[in-house]
Amino acid sequence: MSDQARPVTVLVADDDPDDRELTREAFAANRLVNDLRFVEDGEELLDYLRRRGRFADPAAAPWPGLILLDLNMPRLDGREALRAIKADPALRGIRVVVMTTSSAEEDVATSYDLQAAGYVTKPVTFDRLVEVVRGLGKYWLEIVELPPDGNRPPPG
Repeated sequence: MSDQARPVTVLVADDDPDDRELTREAFAANRLVNDLRFVEDGEELLDYLRRRGRFADPAAAPWPGLILLDLNMPRLDGREALRAIKADPALRGIRVVVMTTSSAEEDVATSYDLQAAGYVTKPVTFDRLVEVVRGLGKYWLEIVELPPDGNRPPPG
């Protein structure tokens, strides 16, 4: 991360504990010092963003500047969660990058129709995941100019 880049909380929504751990390790391998948070499904994601339940304390749920979203999760899947985020004026400004195992054209098209900021197919190997996270980190956490309030929840 460059000296000029502001730390951004990255929220990962993924139901697979192995994928969550590999993502954590890939961030560490790239020396990305961002605050990395995890939720396990779309309902937990919305609870986090809306500060409900165990996420009511803002210290337990720092406002994310970027969400990495798996599509295939239980309870509320990533498509439904993305639809809810982009329909909510208080949440729609958060950048959401879909990061999922699916490479189906329909999933890619649907994600962009729902205003995903990007779509990445999860790599099969850890080395490739490290490369993907390096690219995501470089682009989303260093190059892109985020809004001044991109790491804070909207008032109210």
